[in-house]
Amino acid sequence: MTRSGSARATAVPEPSGAPAASALPGATFTIGYGTNGFVDHSLDDAVLVLDRLGYRALALTLGHPHLDPFAAGADAAAARLRHRLDELGWRAVVETGARYTLDPFRKHRPTLLDDDASRRVEFLRRAVDLAAALDADCVSLWSGVLPRDVDPDRAADRLRTRLADVVAYAAASGVTLAFEPEPGMLVETVADALRLRADLGDPQALGLTVDLGHCVVVEPEGVVGALRAAGPLLRNVQVDDMLPVAHEHLELGMGALDLGAALRTLDELGYRGIAAIELPRHAHDAPAVAARCMTALHEAWEGR
Repeated sequence: MTRSGSARATAVPEPSGAPAASALPGATFTIGYGTNGFVDHSLDDAVLVLDRLGYRALALTLGHPHLDPFAAGADAAAARLRHRLDELGWRAVVETGARYTLDPFRKHRPTLLDDDASRRVEFLRRAVDLAAALDADCVSLWSGVLPRDVDPDRAADRLRTRLADVVAYAAASGVTLAFEPEPGMLVETVADALRLRADLGDPQALGLTVDLGHCVVVEPEGVVGALRAAGPLLRNVQVDDMLPVAHEHLELGMGALDLGAALRTLDELGYRGIAAIELPRHAHDAPAVAARCMTALHEAWEGR
């Protein structure tokens, strides 16, 4: 998979071209939806529902139930999905935040910070392989929570070493990575992610993911400041609402996010990637939630 390069030496290649039809008139970015919000639907049915609602991109979370990266038929399944997305004119990103894909007893474990991170590294390499098959814009990933028995400096060393391995693998495959700061994780803010990238030598294959809801919880300059700080390195955006008191993904309009300001900032930055709804705890009412989110996006866009 190849993407057109940027003029800046340390910038990440931007996705090429614009979507065939944008859900938001005049937007340079593409509105998508995360499959982790449709876990009670088959992947085909999720795509059907989202297409009817006007979405034009898929944020595919690898793992149960939609695409197990370790299954024998995973590559063929990715090829079939790419064919379907091509029929619709859709784009895709690959997400790696499935809760129990690697360990049925421990959520999100192992991470890149654990004593033995080999399973996580293998998973991320498979994510790169499948992103190449899907011609995805990027693979989104994160650091993980600091293990109780590991001091922060040791964890940071582990993260740099292991992430460098994954970055090299992605670069060799022509795939872009997008590192996501997460509340409560070792890399929690955009500033943390930028320092990590600098520590690795500002590799071209490593960009940033920004979750708009996270900005309400941890970003000192809020969502506008976080997006501007990410700037030309922004390669993936997750869209959800939150309240400042908790890392809990809420439906748009249910928290403190200024969605209009966020969309306006993406527009001002000329962001050309995917902005996908990220509501992993709303699958019980997925079609209705997706419809309401699309309405909220239109209202915020029109009033921005």
